[in-house]
Amino acid sequence: MIGLTVESTKFSPKSPKPFTLNPVSSSFIPFLLAPLHHDKYLSLATTNLTFTFILSIFGSSLGPGGLDLSQAFFKSILNAAPPSPTKRHNKISVVGAGNVGMAIAQTILTQDLTDELVLIDAIPDKLRGEMLDLQHAAAFLPRTKIQASTDYSITVGSDLCIVTAGARQINGESRLNLLQRNVALFQKIIPPLVKHSPDCVLLIVSNPVDILTYVAWKISGFPSNRVIGSGTNLDSSRFRFLIADHLDVNAQDVQAFIVGEHGDSSVALWSSISVGGVPVLSFLEKQQIAYEKEMLENIHKAVVDSAYEVISLKGYTSWAIGYSVANLARTILRDQRKIHPVSVLAKGFYDIDGGEVFLSLPAQLGRGGVLGVTNVHMTEEETQRLRDSATTILEVQNQLGI
Repeated sequence: MIGLTVESTKFSPKSPKPFTLNPVSSSFIPFLLAPLHHDKYLSLATTNLTFTFILSIFGSSLGPGGLDLSQAFFKSILNAAPPSPTKRHNKISVVGAGNVGMAIAQTILTQDLTDELVLIDAIPDKLRGEMLDLQHAAAFLPRTKIQASTDYSITVGSDLCIVTAGARQINGESRLNLLQRNVALFQKIIPPLVKHSPDCVLLIVSNPVDILTYVAWKISGFPSNRVIGSGTNLDSSRFRFLIADHLDVNAQDVQAFIVGEHGDSSVALWSSISVGGVPVLSFLEKQQIAYEKEMLENIHKAVVDSAYEVISLKGYTSWAIGYSVANLARTILRDQRKIHPVSVLAKGFYDIDGGEVFLSLPAQLGRGGVLGVTNVHMTEEETQRLRDSATTILEVQNQLGI
C-alpha cells in the first residue's frame, strides 16, 4: 500500500491544475506518483504543509491501478485461522530526524527491534529524504514498516517513543536560555505523543537529558516508571571500554557504572567495578598491587571529555548514542529486565531528598519501563558525589519554574 495525505498543497506554475485531496483515493494514485518522481512539480513553500509518506513493506500495490497482487501470488491453505491475537506488534516512534535520530533509527532497523518504525520531524523535505533512504535498503534489512510524517497522529499506538529533537545553541546564548527554548519545544512534542500513545514508554535522548527527562515527565503526566532518560548508559559504555583497554580484556567482561548527571558532575563507581566477576580494587589491595587514585580520576575525566573530543573532530556524536539507545529499546520492548544506568526519578534513593530530580542510577528495565533501582554498593565519598550531582541538576532545574 502506498498512501499519501496532502493538506494545503501548493503547486508551481509549471504543474498541473492545483488540487487538494485528503485522503487520496486509489484512483488518483497513478496521477500523484508522477509529481512525486519529478521534484519540479511540487513546491514545499507552504508553511502549513503536512505530508504523510507511507511505504508498507508488508503488502504490495504494484499492480495496475494500485491493486493488491498478494491474493494473486498466494493462496490460503485449507482450514487456515487468522494470526494469534496474543502476538505482539511492536511500534517505535523517533522524534527528530537529525544525526542522532537517524543513527538510532538505522541501528533499530539493522537489529530487527520493531515491526514498525515512525520518524517525526518538522522539516518535510529532509524527513521524506531520510525515509526514502531507509526504505531503499529494504532488501538488505529485516522486514519493517517504515513511515514518516510531520503529523504526530502517525505515532498512534507506539510502544516506545524516543525523543531526540532539541534546539541548537545560538552563539553567545546562555545555557539557561537554551534550556528554556528546549522546554518550549517539549511542550509541543510531548502532549501529542501522550495523546496518541497513552500507554507508551517515553525515552528522552535530547540534552541536557536529565533535566529534559524531568520536563517530559511533568508535561506527560505519566507515572515516573514510564519516563526514562538515556542518561549515562553511553558514558558507562565508554567507561567499560577504557577500563578494558587498560586491562587488555573484552569490554563485555567489565561491569562498571557511571551514575549521576550525564555531564561534568557524573560519578564513577570505582568501588563496584568488577572484571569477570572479580572486584578490581579489592583484588588489587589483597594482592598489594599499588595504584594511584590520580590514574582512576584520569580515566573518569577521559569518559567525560570523550564526547567533546568526538564533537571537535566530526562535529557531532551519533553512532555510539545510536547503539546505546537501541540497546535500551531492546531491553524495554523484549522485557529483558537488564540493568542499565539511565536517568530515573531519583528522589528517595541514596539519601537524595532535595527535590524531584532525574539522574542516572543502575535500573532494571523491562516492558513496563523502570522496574526498579538496584542497591549497588557505594562508598561514602561516592554517595556524597552523587548527592552533589543531584544538587547541580536541581539548581538549574529550579530556575525553569515548572
